[in-house]
This record gives sequence, structure tokens and C-alpha cells, in this order.
Amino acid sequence: MSDVGIVVMVLILVFVAPLWIVLHYVTRWRTSRSLSAEDERMLGELWENAERMESRIHALERILDVEAPGWRNKP
Repeated sequence: MSDVGIVVMVLILVFVAPLWIVLHYVTRWRTSRSLSAEDERMLGELWENAERMESRIHALERILDVEAPGWRNKP
């Protein structure tokens, strides 16, 4: 190889390749940082399930308050 070819190869390996690799992974990181449509749907379902469980727990606590007063004080 000629001296110019070696210089070009060194410049590519020292500057272009690392920059390309860094930019590639930064782009991948930015796209993976957001939620996909499937993740958003699943998160919505989990939120709805949590709200339903919370209302059920409150209903059970009201029933226990009426039928077994002092149940909260038991260890």
C-alpha cells in the first residue's frame, strides 16, 4: 500500500469508526428509551387492574370495619 492509503486507513480507524459506533449506539439508546405501543397497552392494563384491586380492598376494609371492629389493631 502507498503511504497515502495507510494514512487514510489510519484516519478512518481512529476517527470515523469510533464516531460511527458511538452515534449508532446513541441512536439505539434514544429509540429504546421510549415505550413501544405494546408496552403502553400493557401499562394501561396494569393501571386498570391496580385501580380495580384498590377499590376491592377498600370494599373489604369497609365490610371488615362493620363486621369485625378492631381488626386493624390485631398484630
